[in-house]
Amino acid sequence: MSSQAYLALADGAVFPGISVGAACDLPGEAVFNTGMTGYQEIVSDPSYFGQIVALSTAEVGNYGCNDEDMESRGIFLSGLVIQNLNPPSSWRSQRSLDELLKSAGKPILAGVDTRRLVLHLREAGTQRAWLHADGTNLSIEEAVAKARDWPGLDGLDCAGRVTAKQSFTWSESGDKTVVVLDCGVKYNILRQLVESGFRVAVVPCSTSAGEILSMKPAGVLLSNGPGDPTGVTGVIACVRELLGKVPIMGICLGHQILGLACGAKTGRLRFGHHGCNHPVKNLLTGNVEITSQNHNFAILPESLPPELEVTHFNMNDGSIEGLRHRVLPAFSVQYHPEAAPGPFDARYLFKQFRDMIENF
Repeated sequence: MSSQAYLALADGAVFPGISVGAACDLPGEAVFNTGMTGYQEIVSDPSYFGQIVALSTAEVGNYGCNDEDMESRGIFLSGLVIQNLNPPSSWRSQRSLDELLKSAGKPILAGVDTRRLVLHLREAGTQRAWLHADGTNLSIEEAVAKARDWPGLDGLDCAGRVTAKQSFTWSESGDKTVVVLDCGVKYNILRQLVESGFRVAVVPCSTSAGEILSMKPAGVLLSNGPGDPTGVTGVIACVRELLGKVPIMGICLGHQILGLACGAKTGRLRFGHHGCNHPVKNLLTGNVEITSQNHNFAILPESLPPELEVTHFNMNDGSIEGLRHRVLPAFSVQYHPEAAPGPFDARYLFKQFRDMIENF
């Protein structure tokens, strides 16, 4: 049963709506996603752990949800904020979006002026927030205070909250083994590795370099994941030990981890990159790729050590979108070449990883 609810930001802004998901209150970082579709892939992306995601597109839920389109084993975001929730009308639908989030114990705030919310976050930046949807008479002042008191995600090892509990084999087919260091991996990364001809093994992000090398991998992929990259100190140390011993590809958080392992530094973007329409220029080819992205942090250009070369940059804000090591077999991209949701412009990077492995 729906009830009056709202999103309160730490800066005092409040956005009213109606609770249509789980009846609960949760804190989180308020961010916005500019994609026009792909809401199920968004809510099942572990990189959204601890975040309250506002969708800028007005109509949500039209094609429902199904098991095939899940991008992970669960729902890790703290809440979803939308304008219009529609009943599903697709033959592929197995459940509605609100049913999916209710089953995961996550709130949805519908009927929100998401245009106003997105514009506010663009100006004010990512905000600590409190999503009130439990049906109680919590005052706005109390909710704003809760948002301000929430410590946030900076410095936390968020990857450890979403990683696989134990190692597993995703695919036995293929002629070479790639070990995926799971910081919150999306399933489509694993699918793309299989399509590239690899056997794929997934290990928790707490796995040591020695354990990974004992598996005799042809390459290691550092996956996407949530939160502040400086919080995953163990993974950074692991990658530092792996460098030069095995070819490495990093995606999103994995890109930041590779940079930190080589001596670079990271910092927060004002409101992050979340969506599937971000233009990125490939400096090696001159091509422009439309990319899928989901991150709040980026590598600081002034911190780059000489052994790292910038290969891609964001055409909206100039931030670093790709790196490669000048000597060792390692490269990374800040965006998601596997997309899901999003365009296929960057899938060539999995072939680039394959070529790097074969030439190692």
